[in-house]
Amino acid sequence: MSAHGLEDIEAFEAISEDADTRRIILRMSALSRNGSLPSFLEQVAHDRDLDEETKGQVIELASDRAFLLAVEEYLRRTPRIH
Repeated sequence: MSAHGLEDIEAFEAISEDADTRRIILRMSALSRNGSLPSFLEQVAHDRDLDEETKGQVIELASDRAFLLAVEEYLRRTPRIH
């Protein structure tokens, strides 16, 4: 396994362990699949409750469709122990 693959698995596991992050990633993945992600990102951009760093992170994650779908697949196939 490449170092990049190991980093992905570590990121996937970190996401799986945080309920809020897991929920947001799964929502973005579903929105990406059905073409609704741009309207979600528009809402994120105009949300006054989010700081600029968080907005940037959400936009960065949302721009990587392959990552979103890979996380979704990982979460679907990996049982939660917690």
